[in-house]
Amino acid sequence: MRILIAEDEFVLCDQIRRALTAEGLAVDVAHDGEEAAFRGGSEPYDMIILDIGLPAKDGLSVLKEWRAGNVTTPVLILTARDGWSDRVDGLDAGADDYLSKPFHMAELSARVRALLRRRAGVTSPVFRKDAVEFDTRSGRVIRDGFPVELTSQEIAVLSYLFHNAGRFVSRTELSDHIYEYDGDRDSNTIAVFVTRLRKKLGPDFIQTVRGRGYMIDGA
Repeated sequence: MRILIAEDEFVLCDQIRRALTAEGLAVDVAHDGEEAAFRGGSEPYDMIILDIGLPAKDGLSVLKEWRAGNVTTPVLILTARDGWSDRVDGLDAGADDYLSKPFHMAELSARVRALLRRRAGVTSPVFRKDAVEFDTRSGRVIRDGFPVELTSQEIAVLSYLFHNAGRFVSRTELSDHIYEYDGDRDSNTIAVFVTRLRKKLGPDFIQTVRGRGYMIDGA
């Protein structure tokens, strides 16, 4: 899953980036409103964290621009302002959730996971299929009651397929959602990750249809 952080406080931005990267998410950053508007409007993010007080173009203006351009990506707004009206303005502009500064990183991570689940139409943080369980809170994978060791790339592929269970996902789409903006998006490596996941989770765990992509069915 791929996230954009639009935050002009460099230290805080890096703290958020490191926390979410540690959870297996691909994270891009923007430090002003113009860059955020461009990236959020042109890249296929699964969620966006947006600070209201951005330079060059404020967060509310950026959010309104996205929504006017039919960008439906879930947005969590961050604000250092105390007034309730600012939070109302953000929600009315199209935000899906908000968090006031200062905040605990654990709460931010939980809100991110909740918004990703909501977009996928699921309520539980634990995905289950057959004898496999995947806990999005910890990245832990269990098969037949025993933990399975996965690389960060394998977890990223597994997470995106679980969040999009029931439909085929192309290699290109997977590449767009598991690599960062300046990452090496080689879609051919996706086949390698899927092969490894099948060896660890079962040969029929991930379906493949040539020309359509990969799918976890019945999750």
